[in-house]
Amino acid sequence: VPIKKEDIDLSFLPQFPSDVTVASTRSPSPDLDSQLQGSWTHRHIITVDQFTRGQLHDLFYLSHQMRIKVQEKGGCDLLRGRVLGSVFYEPSTRTSCSFQSAMQRLGGTVIDLKKETSSLVKGESIEDTIQMLCGYCDVVVLRHPDVGVCQRLSRITTKPLINAGDGTGEHPTQALLDIFTIREEIGTVNGLTVTLAGDLKHGRTAHSLSRLLTLYQVRLLYVSPPGLEMPDDISNFICKRGIRQSSYASLQEVLPHTDVLYMTRIQKERFESPEHYEASKGNLILTPDLMMLAKEKMIVLHPLPRVDEISPEVDADPRAVYFRQATYGMYIRMALLAKLFPSLSANWGSTDV
Repeated sequence: VPIKKEDIDLSFLPQFPSDVTVASTRSPSPDLDSQLQGSWTHRHIITVDQFTRGQLHDLFYLSHQMRIKVQEKGGCDLLRGRVLGSVFYEPSTRTSCSFQSAMQRLGGTVIDLKKETSSLVKGESIEDTIQMLCGYCDVVVLRHPDVGVCQRLSRITTKPLINAGDGTGEHPTQALLDIFTIREEIGTVNGLTVTLAGDLKHGRTAHSLSRLLTLYQVRLLYVSPPGLEMPDDISNFICKRGIRQSSYASLQEVLPHTDVLYMTRIQKERFESPEHYEASKGNLILTPDLMMLAKEKMIVLHPLPRVDEISPEVDADPRAVYFRQATYGMYIRMALLAKLFPSLSANWGSTDV
């Protein structure tokens, strides 16, 4: 039986300090040490609900600095000697590669463990696998098909655990990079109308993003095929936060009013009925003709991979930023990893950084 968000106990998560200094991602400061010294240590990244607005500003500032560091020098040695354990029990391209690239650009190394090559095939439990891996690594990134598994494992792991997607539950680091993309591309989040389109029932990226956006003054619009609407627990959560939300049947209705269009694929692997999938796929396709209805400054995001929901011809439109969005994910994950190890912040100012 799937676990509902309201049934998950988050009391085990330490609360971040409320007196976070808010810094603009547009105004670089030479004092990066202070950004890292205010970091959290040995705390797991399980859900977007553990973040405050101030912490997002802090994280986005550091992510912007990571972007500059990569563009100027390719990275730094901030996490030299540290090891990341990458454990993916579901397929991944961007999340897996960006976490590995983030760790390597910070000077660390990676142990990459895949389901098909692990002792899971011999019957080993995920609990035993993670506890063993903590003896080899300093931080573990986990993707798993079961909702709530990261919360459960965080109670036994001795090292920081990052949720890289738990079934149809959450994908917190994707939501972080999505909002970072909006800030980098548009300059602000407040006052925007964000449209989420596609498989909103199964899409953990849409679930996490919509929850995280409640920290801002936004309006949310939903477009999905019948039966794939945003789950009630997510909609109720958003409603309690005082965020306006509306559902529509077509992209044509919402594009003229949309500032950020967040497209998602129809997730074939989540359907119990092949017939339901066949009836749902291909209903929402963004084409150059539809883009003519959109605002001149609208941006198109997609967590990727795409199947047929965005026509390849849209790629040439300057409003299509989904490939840059994937790159922004590396900067966000560099910042998250750096914040897990604040004791190393002194390395930032050294000559080999």
